Amino acid sequence: MTDTLFTRTPRTELGADVAPAWDMLNALTGEPTFIEVFAQAPHLLDLVMNEFYAKVFFGGVVEQRYKQIARLRLSLVHGCRTCNKQNIPGAIAAGLSPAQTASMAAEQVDSELFDAAELAVIEYADQMVLTNMRGALSPALFARLRERFSEAQILELGVVMAIIGGMAKLSFVVDVVEKEDYCPLAPVG
Repeated sequence: MTDTLFTRTPRTELGADVAPAWDMLNALTGEPTFIEVFAQAPHLLDLVMNEFYAKVFFGGVVEQRYKQIARLRLSLVHGCRTCNKQNIPGAIAAGLSPAQTASMAAEQVDSELFDAAELAVIEYADQMVLTNMRGALSPALFARLRERFSEAQILELGVVMAIIGGMAKLSFVVDVVEKEDYCPLAPVG
């Protein structure tokens, strides 16, 4: 359970436009605090759920499998328990095996479980994690990404990861998600 300072809007008081998001998050994670808090700012909830997730994450030009790989790698490294509860099933639904999702939790993934494009996406995600203050898109990584993705697709993956990372940081700061015990971004004390 999270301990946010923000007011939670109970499920019974959510409008018909927000209630399905609460139901979905609660079914996936058992922790719908994000929806309860952001229901106070419907325009922001719409931005995250519809403009970003519906149009870019689940839409866009990059194949869903790669976005799921990037999102899962970020949530596993960041230690967002609420995110992991939804991202692991999302990655599996996009075709990743349980062995692949388990490997992504390791600091060094088992490269034999992934193809070259998937490994490049994981490495790109490792450059984007919030704890990597010196992350960079090296010429070698860019070349590996370009073997499978257009420049527009590489940018889309980057925007997806930037928004997810920023929302993860905000979610940790305002305490609307559960954190794993190992979360390096959990507040001290």
